[in-house]
Amino acid sequence: MKLKIASLFLLILATLSCEKVEQVDTVFYNAHFYTVDSLQPQATVVAVKDRRIVAVGEDELRSRFAAREEVDLDGAFVYPGFIDAHCHFYQLGLNESRLSLFGTQSFDEIIERLKAFDAEYHPSVLYAWGWDQNDWPVKEFPTNAQLNELFPDRPVLLRRIDGHAYLVNDYALNLAGITPNTEVSGGAILKKNQRLTGVLIDEPMGWVDASLPDIDRASQVRALLEAQDIAFENGLTTVNDAGLSRSVIELIDSLQSTGDLKIRVYGMISASPEQLDYYLEKGPIKTPSLNVRSFKVYADGALGSRGAALKKPYSDQSDHFGAVVTPLEEIASIAERLAESEFQMNTHAIGDSANYFVLDLYQRVLSNPMKARWKIEHAQVVDPSDFGRFADGIIPSVQPTHATSDMYWAEDRLGPDRIKGAYAYQTLLQKASLLVLGTDFPVEQVSPLLTYYAAVARQDLEGYPEGGYFVEEGLTRMQALKGMTTWAAYSNFEEGEKGMIRPGYYADFTILAEDLLEAPLSALPTIPIEGIVIGGDLVKK
Repeated sequence: MKLKIASLFLLILATLSCEKVEQVDTVFYNAHFYTVDSLQPQATVVAVKDRRIVAVGEDELRSRFAAREEVDLDGAFVYPGFIDAHCHFYQLGLNESRLSLFGTQSFDEIIERLKAFDAEYHPSVLYAWGWDQNDWPVKEFPTNAQLNELFPDRPVLLRRIDGHAYLVNDYALNLAGITPNTEVSGGAILKKNQRLTGVLIDEPMGWVDASLPDIDRASQVRALLEAQDIAFENGLTTVNDAGLSRSVIELIDSLQSTGDLKIRVYGMISASPEQLDYYLEKGPIKTPSLNVRSFKVYADGALGSRGAALKKPYSDQSDHFGAVVTPLEEIASIAERLAESEFQMNTHAIGDSANYFVLDLYQRVLSNPMKARWKIEHAQVVDPSDFGRFADGIIPSVQPTHATSDMYWAEDRLGPDRIKGAYAYQTLLQKASLLVLGTDFPVEQVSPLLTYYAAVARQDLEGYPEGGYFVEEGLTRMQALKGMTTWAAYSNFEEGEKGMIRPGYYADFTILAEDLLEAPLSALPTIPIEGIVIGGDLVKK
């Protein structure tokens, strides 16, 4: 791309011209703009003033404007700024200073990585993220015996890839007050021969977290800025962070006010009693960069750790139905309070039992579901008899790479019949009339291009399986693009300012080297990101 600053000569010409010329900040030209706007689907020129688009058109449009700067996009393909509708932005930044266990092929490999990391950094809390026993030769949860032997003097926390299970050492268990007799209702504390294994699923993970020192402000700032760098490198202009504390929300607002944090954030507030009371009294927060008007609630856990709540037992564990993470009466109480407010409710529901309960609850407490725009986050396993309930204004928010990550083992969990209602994105779209897409990073990779590819191709990066995984549930290319732009913006109550390249909207663009709608299927995940624009400013090139 070539950046051209409008010269004094051009301004003089504009002044002398008999045609009326409008002063603007920036004109972007020589590009293929896919506007995702049915009124004007494509363009080659966009003019921007005061961070918003003032005109969209073809080459002759340039003569109408005198711009402070002109940006030659050198034939690139430009889309409305990509929105990740479900991720963990702050957590991604925190993980940058922690040990990655992604891709480990055995527990022995994890032990070797831990020893090497500890020898180099010797942290006071040894925190690692990303293991998945489904990738190991023996697909069983490990125990903490080796952790106790190697690291007896400080907490060790190894978080599973889905974020819904820990393996911790005895030091961490003792710190949290967890014993073989500790009871849990919203998850599980796994034992073997009446001894704690160190595996904690869902609720007791929070007990361990609460026993550790708070993260200092400098580390929080570093995490947010590092997460922003990663998001920009991957072409994102807005992120929906699914579960934030008040302190982090206020820090995000502060960093955006100083200009250090440029990425736009749709914040889902973690629905603790204290935060419910505070924000329901305060009301939503809306600035040009920050929108806080929803609460994140957990109905169940994750399929990979057998925490998803199912109507019938797991096919690979006949006595197990998963777990409800938040007591049902508490979820209902939250819903009743939010239904009387301006806040959206976004509920994590993976299993068909959890989805049934949440759909039923939403329909019961909402007088106008279309206006409320409440979402089900993941909507991962749905009983076929429940799909029709999404037609009543409830929005499914899904992560297409979950389908291509889980496809190797998901049928083991669900069986050959129930799997047909899982990762059913086209069915959800047809019922709900829109479908919003995210990654759930850092559970999955950050790239929205991988989201797009998984939604359309339903294959992994090696092209497996041939023809696609239940390919009839894949999305068309334009449907997938809308899920990352206009539909995502609508689900955030931002359809008048984001999600399309249209006059009046923020000048937020994602610039690619190739055409998402025409490139070969196999090329989609690796299309180079040429740059992003936020509010008319080229923040990455």
